[in-house]
Amino acid sequence: MKMDRPNSGPSRSSILGLDALNFLMADVRDGVGPYLSIYLKGGLHWQSGEIGIAMAVSSIAAAICQIPAGLLVDSVRAKRLLVVISGIMVGFGSLLVVCLPKLPVIVAAQATLGAASAVIPPALAALSLGIVGRKLFPARVSRNESFNHGGNFAAAILAGTIGQRFGYQWIFYLVCLFALASATAVTLIRPQEIDHDIARGGEDKDSLTEADKTKKAAAIPISDLFKRRGLIIFLASVVLFHLGNAAMLPMAGQVLAKKHPGADIIALSGCIIAAQLVMIGVAATVGWALRRGVGRKTIFLVAFVTLPIRGILFTLTDSPWGVVAIQLLDGVAAGIFGVISIIIAADLMRSTGRFNLAQGLVALSTGLGAGASNVFAGFVVQVFGYTTGFLALAAIAVGGLAFFASFMPETEPEKEIGSTPAQGDTPIPNPV
Repeated sequence: MKMDRPNSGPSRSSILGLDALNFLMADVRDGVGPYLSIYLKGGLHWQSGEIGIAMAVSSIAAAICQIPAGLLVDSVRAKRLLVVISGIMVGFGSLLVVCLPKLPVIVAAQATLGAASAVIPPALAALSLGIVGRKLFPARVSRNESFNHGGNFAAAILAGTIGQRFGYQWIFYLVCLFALASATAVTLIRPQEIDHDIARGGEDKDSLTEADKTKKAAAIPISDLFKRRGLIIFLASVVLFHLGNAAMLPMAGQVLAKKHPGADIIALSGCIIAAQLVMIGVAATVGWALRRGVGRKTIFLVAFVTLPIRGILFTLTDSPWGVVAIQLLDGVAAGIFGVISIIIAADLMRSTGRFNLAQGLVALSTGLGAGASNVFAGFVVQVFGYTTGFLALAAIAVGGLAFFASFMPETEPEKEIGSTPAQGDTPIPNPV
């Protein structure tokens, strides 16, 4: 029998658990990421082809598992256990890389990491929605992303310091430590406070009529999702967003490697750290804007606008400091996308029981757009040069901006537009 959330809202323990999970899982959900290529090249002296295979497997596995992961999170009630199992899979895969650094083993480990990384984001979002409810969900997502980017920043500093001082393999041990800490943080979340119907896209019980209060969120057929015009437009917009964005930083890195050999690694590290710091502030700012009634569409348009500006600016300088400064705009765009894409998906999936499946579709669209961006930009640069490559991506971003502005409806429920905290929104309790 489903237990209702208490009227006073989620407990401090559950809120603290969500905060800790999002901070600790920042390193776990991305697995070993770019550090694997550094380890395989610098530590094991693998050939570029073998490294390419190892790096690609994780992305392919993640893409294949996105939709099944969404369906799994929608259908099971043991969402806390899913987070724990996924974290253990990442930790085990990281240990395999260090202990048995052979191509077949690392391919299997990367496939495991990719599958786990597909489950963690929808599981965290579902736990958040099920605990705080739909009204407080936008603020919760903003807070999640702030802790997530803070965790990424801390992990980048720790990984760089530990890897430099003790060796590449300790970066993988660090991921294992974060995974174990994440499993401990899950225990802070009280299972009786999770409304599993709301967690998969149902309505809050206090938003239903008396006749509907006993009904559960019945999941609609998957085929019906693709008849929803708003969802299709949004997924196409996500593809265009990443098609115009994903290849910019790798291209900038290639320019630095060509123009400033030796400074490229330091500059790219600076780009990543600076962008993460910006994302922390942006995620909090998006939550502030949402609480004051700014529409989801307006906020996403701000992210879209930064893309062509960034592409044009990259054509004007090849200075390492200039590239770092321009990359701050990526912190703005990515910070907005990380928050608003989850909220729009929740809006579009209201009462469908398919919220987490929609998250899988968004993640799949992200991967398709990013992959196509790198392939497209690579061929354009090869034939026409870097300046044309940046301008081509900027042009795609402008097209995506026009498409989203023209066809995407505002998804915020009408009764919530223009609402403020003074009109009845209850703030999420601060555990501190």
